Amino acid sequence: MSRPALLALCACVLVAQGMVAAVNLLVPQLAASTLHPSSEQLLWAVDAYVIVFAALLIPAGALGDRYGRKGALLAGLALFAAGGALSALAGDPSVLIAGRGLCGAGAALIMPATMSVLVHLSPPELRGRALATWTLSAGLGGLAGNVGGGLAGEFATWRALFWAVVPLGALLALAVALLVPRTPARPEASVDPAGALFLAGALLAVVYGIIEGPSYGWTSARVAASFGAGAGLLAVFTAYAVRTARPLFDPRIFASRGLRAGTLGIGAAFFGLFSLFYVNSQYLQYAKGYSPALTGLAIVPLTVGMALVPRLGARLQERTGPRLPVGVGLSLIGAGLLLVSTVDPGTPYALYALYLLVLSAGTGLCAPSLTLTVVAELPAHQAGLGSGLNTAAREIGAALGVAVVGTVLASRLHGNPADPAQAAAFTDAMGVALRAVAVALLVAAAVVVAGYRDHGRAGGAGDRTGTGRGGRSGRRNAAAAAEGAS
Repeated sequence: MSRPALLALCACVLVAQGMVAAVNLLVPQLAASTLHPSSEQLLWAVDAYVIVFAALLIPAGALGDRYGRKGALLAGLALFAAGGALSALAGDPSVLIAGRGLCGAGAALIMPATMSVLVHLSPPELRGRALATWTLSAGLGGLAGNVGGGLAGEFATWRALFWAVVPLGALLALAVALLVPRTPARPEASVDPAGALFLAGALLAVVYGIIEGPSYGWTSARVAASFGAGAGLLAVFTAYAVRTARPLFDPRIFASRGLRAGTLGIGAAFFGLFSLFYVNSQYLQYAKGYSPALTGLAIVPLTVGMALVPRLGARLQERTGPRLPVGVGLSLIGAGLLLVSTVDPGTPYALYALYLLVLSAGTGLCAPSLTLTVVAELPAHQAGLGSGLNTAAREIGAALGVAVVGTVLASRLHGNPADPAQAAAFTDAMGVALRAVAVALLVAAAVVVAGYRDHGRAGGAGDRTGTGRGGRSGRRNAAAAAEGAS
C-alpha cells in the first residue's frame, strides 16, 4: 500500500473517532446555548452519535464487503459531512440530535471500510503493523477530539466545531477518491436486510440500555425493557441466521475460542479506557481547576503509548503469538486505572501523566493483536464484517465503561462536582469507580488470556481446536487472507 493512501485512510479514522470525544467537552456550552436543551436532550445530543454508530457497524461492514469498501467509505464521508452541517444549522435540540445521528451513521460506514481496505491491501506479513497504524489513528482521534473540543469550548462555539466537519469531510473524500485504490466487490458477501435489521435493532437496544442505566437506574422499567428488547432481537437474529441460506453472518463463528477472546478483549480494553475518559476531563477541570483548552492538552499523555507502542505490540505478536501482548497490555490498562484511582486534588500533574502513560502503553500493546484476531477469524471476503464486529465490540465496551463508572460516581457523590468544596469528595468517588472498573477488567483479561492458550504465531489468530463452523486454524486464516489480498 502506498503511503499517501495509508495516510488518507488513517485521517478518516482520526476524524470519525475524534467526534466521539469532542462533544463531551462542549456539554457546558450546549447547555447554556440558545437551543435551551433539557437534560435528556443534552444527553441525547452526546449519545445519538454513539448509539447509531454502534448499531450500524456490522451491517455497514457487510455493505462494504458486498458493494466495495471504497464506495462505502466515500458514502460514509458524505453522511458524516451532512450530519455536521445539520448539527451546525440546528435551531432546535431535535435537529441537533438528528445531525449527530447522521454523523454516527457516516462513521459506521467509515470505520469498517478503512480497516478492511487496510487488510485487503497489506501483505499478510505486514497486516499486523497496518492494523497497529489503524489503532494509532483511532487513539490520535481521541486526542484530536479532546483538543478540538476544548479549544472550541474556550475560544469558539459548538457550531464552529460542527461546521469544521464539512470541509474536513470534503477534503477527505477527495483524498480517498484520488489516492485509495478500489478493492473488488464481493457478490458472495451477504447483506441480508432482515438479519441486518434484527442485529442493528438488538445493538441499538443494548447500547441504549447501557447509556440510560445510570440516569434511570439499572432496574428501571425503561432500562429493563431496553435490555429485554435487545436480548429478544438477538435471539431472533440467531434463530434466523442459522436457518437462512445467506445470513449477514453465521453466529456459529463464535464457536471459535479465538474470536470470542478477541471480541471480549477489545470490549474489555475500551471498557477500561473510556471509563477513564469519562472522569478524566472532570478531574482535571473540577479538582485541578484546568480550563477546557488546557484539559484537552493535559490528556496528551494518553496518546503517547498509543502512538509508540502498537508497532512493538505487532512485532511481539508476530514472534510469540497474541497471548503475551494481549495479557500484558490488558494488565497494564488495569494497573493504570488502579494508579489513577489513587489521585486527589493535590496530586502533581507529572505523576498523573505518568499514570496515563501506563494505561496508554497497555492499550497500544494489546490493541493490534486483538484487532487482528477478530479480522483473521473470518473469511477474507468478510473483512468488512470483521472490521464492523471489531469496532462494535469497542463501542459497546466504551459505552459500558462510561455507564459503570458514571453509576458508581453518582451513587457516591451527592454534591455538585463543579463546587470547589466538593473536589476531595469527587476524587474519592472517582477512585472507587475506577477500582471497580479495574477489577472487572482484570477478571476479563484472565478469561481472554485463557482463550488464547492454543494460539501460536502466524498471524496469531485461529482457534486450533477447529470447533464449529467458526473454528479455523491460524494457518488456514492466513492463507485465506493472503488469497483475498492478492
